[in-house]
Amino acid sequence: MSLINLSSYKSHIEKYGFSVINEVFSDVEIAQIIHVLDNIDTSKENFRKSEDLFAIRQFLKEIPEVKDLIFNENIRKIINEIFGEKYFVVKCIYFDKPETSNWYVAYHQDLTISVDKKLELSGFGPWTKKQNQFAVQPPLNILENIYTIRIHMDETDENNGALKVITQSHVKGIYRPETIDWNVETEEICKVEKGGVMLMKPLTLHGSNRTTNGKKRRVIHIEFSDMELPEVLQWGERMN
Repeated sequence: MSLINLSSYKSHIEKYGFSVINEVFSDVEIAQIIHVLDNIDTSKENFRKSEDLFAIRQFLKEIPEVKDLIFNENIRKIINEIFGEKYFVVKCIYFDKPETSNWYVAYHQDLTISVDKKLELSGFGPWTKKQNQFAVQPPLNILENIYTIRIHMDETDENNGALKVITQSHVKGIYRPETIDWNVETEEICKVEKGGVMLMKPLTLHGSNRTTNGKKRRVIHIEFSDMELPEVLQWGERMN
């Protein structure tokens, strides 16, 4: 991949809320990541397994051996040049949508962050707790600062759950999906090749349809920020 000039991807994500970059990982690199995934102990409590979805929360903490495979030269270049040199990991989830999955996700924004403790803080709330990890909706400026990378282990299109997004919705603050005005909004399907990535702002309204073509969809979802949280609150999954 020639990641010589990333400015067009940077301007695309700033304007539309997402961007797709293919050929970020070679077939060999993807095979190495899949090899690690195929050999993990799936009985841990951070692993969620059903017929329709297999998910691992706190993925980089649970599977540290995958870290060096994920942060190849291309990914580090994307982080530095599109996000910023001070950005660090704040959340990581692995999603495996099997070939027979009926799993679909309605339009939503990603409105919570993972933190290390629960504190009464102005502008933070509501709070939830999943598998010993606190999550909270923070003030808008913190959400606006986050970037997400979704690494695709499989070719993904509208037939196996590619994300659909509402372009430019990331600049409209908290946007309730039930208020979407389809007369003014534009939906786009984000096809991504195997080894490609989708970059997204978490406030971009996004969802995905059921799988209809009998093909897997495995994605590593990583969120980044360069902001420190107020007072003594810390990012729950922080990794530099």
